Amino acid sequence: MTNAEVRTPTISVMLAVRDAQVASAWYQRALGAAQLWSLGSVVGLAVEGAVFLIAEPEGNGWEAPDGGRVPTCRVEVFCEDPDNFVARATRAGASGERDPVRDHQMPWGMHRQGGFVDPFGHIWLVGDRSPLRALRDGLVPKEISG
Repeated sequence: MTNAEVRTPTISVMLAVRDAQVASAWYQRALGAAQLWSLGSVVGLAVEGAVFLIAEPEGNGWEAPDGGRVPTCRVEVFCEDPDNFVARATRAGASGERDPVRDHQMPWGMHRQGGFVDPFGHIWLVGDRSPLRALRDGLVPKEISG
């Protein structure tokens, strides 16, 4: 492990699901996720190196958003081809009706983005890498870049 890896925090998301093994299989099929490890009710996954976790709530203060509950967050994905990423998920059973992939005019230029809701009730918003490139290249106007 390098010094940069030790000093740089990593933020990840853990999604609550009713059945971690079923959800893991779906994320692998639908998003091309790689399973990093499994403890049965908790599974580590990665999509092109971006790590996320899924787990079965066990009366410990959180619940899955299925069954009519509204999610309290959404998963944001930045990738090279949002159309293909969303299409792959919808072919595997995600709902893509909520936010079809389309171009959005943003302060840094055009941003292609859309999303889906996975079978477990989680909202995913998938866009190209333009916001990350714009921030890196100093193209985000100061009034919105903080």
